[in-house]
Amino acid sequence: MLNVAKFGGTSVADHQAMLRCAHIIKSQPETRVVVVSASAGVTNHLVSLAQTQLSSSEQADIITNIGDIQYNISKHLGAAETELNQQIEQVLASLTALAEQQSILQTAKTGDAILACGEKMSSILFAEVLRSIEVNGLAFDVRQVMRTNSLFGKAVVDLEALAANSREKLSPLLKDQVIVTQGFIGEDGMGNTTTLGRGGSDYSAALLAEAVNASGLAIWTDVVGIFTTDPRIASSARAIPEISFGEAAEMATFGAKILHPATLIPAMRSDIPVFVGSSREPEAGGTQIRQQVDSNPTYRSIALRREQTLVTVKSPAMLHASGFLAQVFSILAKHELSVDLITTSEISVALTFDNPPGSTQALINKAVVEELEQLCEVTVEHGLSLIAIVGNGLNATSGLGSNIFNNIEGVNIRMICHGASANNLCFLVDENEANQVVETLHDKLFV
Repeated sequence: MLNVAKFGGTSVADHQAMLRCAHIIKSQPETRVVVVSASAGVTNHLVSLAQTQLSSSEQADIITNIGDIQYNISKHLGAAETELNQQIEQVLASLTALAEQQSILQTAKTGDAILACGEKMSSILFAEVLRSIEVNGLAFDVRQVMRTNSLFGKAVVDLEALAANSREKLSPLLKDQVIVTQGFIGEDGMGNTTTLGRGGSDYSAALLAEAVNASGLAIWTDVVGIFTTDPRIASSARAIPEISFGEAAEMATFGAKILHPATLIPAMRSDIPVFVGSSREPEAGGTQIRQQVDSNPTYRSIALRREQTLVTVKSPAMLHASGFLAQVFSILAKHELSVDLITTSEISVALTFDNPPGSTQALINKAVVEELEQLCEVTVEHGLSLIAIVGNGLNATSGLGSNIFNNIEGVNIRMICHGASANNLCFLVDENEANQVVETLHDKLFV
């Protein structure tokens, strides 16, 4: 039996946090591969170096701050401190050169090389923390196995190469040691460092679990499992002991931040159960995600996704006409825009777009609107939130609509999408009303 574990940034934030995680691994001898994120705070600093025009002194201050986070861990590791600090200094020296280069060139390739530095340091440190409690930890450069294309910032993994490389270079190391490696990063065919984009660390862990034929994957975060909704919004939210892959995928897709949707793809494909728990409270249990579960309730959770954009295109010419939607989607594809939800009437189509975190809602820019206006009348609405009711058999549940919408009669619903999936019903509301809607529905449907 072989398991893979992944620890997020808060789980490896400092020495005390790393030590908690190391004891989790020591208590689970079947866990032979550990994937770590950068220590909390480091990635934000690296993003500043990669994406912001900074003076040399500003760059130096950021790199000093990054070093302080890492040195505050290594100072607790006794005789190994000197060697660890030398390795950290090497990474920071490389980072300094990359930051100087990036301030001039501003390339995605250099940006990826910068962003990868955090995971490099945290994996070196965590391997030593394991050794400090007599677990044979070995830091392993994931770029030896994680081959990708050269789409910097959102690289695509070559699954065949990953499987072959893992058989040759990774699996032979697992017999008598715990391999500590990096999430989020890979390497293209030219030897350039790449990153897998948003949610890349969890996805890396799932891909590695698949590549080494793992029996299970554990995602350790700062939350005790997956909840029926965000506890910060609804105080009545409760942890879910087990959910199906399908339910978890719907929750992740529609805003539950505990997992990225891509994480579940390798696990579903290879039927690898996934556990989600808190590294701060490992004894508190968590959520098991698997193919088959014992209960399939009508309502499993409520997910919320903010910063949604609704685009409505309207044209009498589309009535009984073929090819209109194809033209609309051709324009969107040209601008690399992915439609999230869609509803249609005889002469209009409503489309939603999920804006990335931290966006300024400029996803649908002037150029896109101008091209669409050559075909039809266009209305763009920002400041919306998507609420998804996730459950089972929702497309065959009598009274579903009244159960939901009768409880929020005073709320303006901008769009409803239901029927394509038995596992969700989605609707858009004004951003300012979203929290109250989630709290009200959770109290009515789950309490």
